Amino acid sequence: MAKPKKTPRPKAVTPKGFRDYFGTEVSERKHMLDQIAEVYHHYGFEALETSAVETVEALGKFLPDVDRPNEGVFAWQEDDSDWVALRYDMTAPLARVAAQYRQDLPSPYRRFAMGPVWRNEKPGPGRFRQFYQCDADTVGAPSVAADAEICAMLSDCLEKVGIPRGDYIVRVNNRKVLDGVLESAGLPDTEEFATTRGIVLRTIDKHDKFGDAGVMALLTEGRKDESGDFTKGAGLSKEQAEAVLGFVGANAVVRAKLLSEIGSSPREADYLRRGAVNQRFLGDAVAEVLREDFGSVWNIYVLNHLKAMVANSSVGLEGVSELEQIAELLDGQGYGPDRIVIDPSVVRGLGYYTGPVYEAELTFEVTDEKGRVREFGSVAGGGRYDDLVKRFTGQAVPATGMSIGVDRLLAALRATGRIGSKAQGPVVVTVMDRDRMGDYMAMVSDLRQAGIRAEVYLGNPKNFGNQLKYADKRESPVAIIQGGDEAERGVVQIKDLILGTKLAENASVEEWKDRPNQYEVPRDQMVAKVREIIESYS
Repeated sequence: MAKPKKTPRPKAVTPKGFRDYFGTEVSERKHMLDQIAEVYHHYGFEALETSAVETVEALGKFLPDVDRPNEGVFAWQEDDSDWVALRYDMTAPLARVAAQYRQDLPSPYRRFAMGPVWRNEKPGPGRFRQFYQCDADTVGAPSVAADAEICAMLSDCLEKVGIPRGDYIVRVNNRKVLDGVLESAGLPDTEEFATTRGIVLRTIDKHDKFGDAGVMALLTEGRKDESGDFTKGAGLSKEQAEAVLGFVGANAVVRAKLLSEIGSSPREADYLRRGAVNQRFLGDAVAEVLREDFGSVWNIYVLNHLKAMVANSSVGLEGVSELEQIAELLDGQGYGPDRIVIDPSVVRGLGYYTGPVYEAELTFEVTDEKGRVREFGSVAGGGRYDDLVKRFTGQAVPATGMSIGVDRLLAALRATGRIGSKAQGPVVVTVMDRDRMGDYMAMVSDLRQAGIRAEVYLGNPKNFGNQLKYADKRESPVAIIQGGDEAERGVVQIKDLILGTKLAENASVEEWKDRPNQYEVPRDQMVAKVREIIESYS
């Protein structure tokens, strides 16, 4: 008789595209989310927590750059034939909530939401299928004042979590301006040109990846990559493609114009010598930051350039006007071009957005795992999306909002050393006598009531060395020791584990050599001595 086959043991592996987060990482993320929530709340936004699962019908086709509904989501079919999926962002659930509770919610409705989202996409280095988003949106406000407020709030959030002014820039553009450029180039927003316009939108979103030459090829006849694969182009004429590329590359045009006019008038020369928006825009020819009291020269030049590009398009001029209003509103609140700037190169998901779009970019350099120096790049973005709620209500509902990439922002803070130090573990009360567990528990209780994080060692107490190894692994600052002799005398031994670590790292450090690493104190002075040791390293 054949032996029954044993059920194979499951492999202890993380699914592809997912990862685990441990103590310090979780604590750092929570701290950062609390800081951002404080800013959101300060601006008058209310918290909203929706289900992690939505109906596929509610999610719809709103993943940017996706050609078919429901692509990119984790979906399954329920017994009653309804399809549901894990949320892929926080915006689609908001649209459903805004429609479902529209009679009960205030209008405008200002909400923020934080939590994990899931994308059924190919994972890569630093790209996971589950990640955190931190959103804030205003639904029901048609005024661009709502867009300006979101940009200001995004700037405040970055500074709140530890990104100093000068290390980031919030860049603002407008989908309507691009519509005006396309209209001027002979591609109006009609059914006849819908497919071509869609290709154009997806193409210019790849400008950072392919550059001018690659985008020009994709806008015209097509592009062959290094492997020989050919991507069919949008079929635009050279003149049409140059007009589109001129919009995306407007920064270079304006930069050249500014540099050529340095010294053309005392006022402009003074502005430019004192600094431009950021060296990324104007390079070393001007200072790094344009001070608020010297006006928004960059914004003025960019807006005038865009106005000339869409002079024959009413929708394009409307977009420029909205950008002018946003710049004026922000400038009036003290958010100058050193923090928030008009930038036509922002083309994030323009097929999704209907008006202003914005993106927060970190401008400092970091060294990657291969030792290459690179800019950190985008950590947040958003814009106006007036058509999303309309899917449910049949009526246009204005909406605008942003999403902060929590994991990328945390990575940025770690890369600059602003977070990432080892978190201090709990004080560990060791166990010398199992029969006296009540005494050890009382010690822990006293420490906790004094606000000191503490725990009793709950493993096998036979090997005392293992208890100290456990305390080291827990990054404990102090270990409490009380054997029978100490109990009879009413004292405890307090071992300074931080000092032990410092001496192990560099035993010759004079600062620590003469300092005792273990103290005997009366039991009733235990809490005070532990606090003294911990605070001495603060």
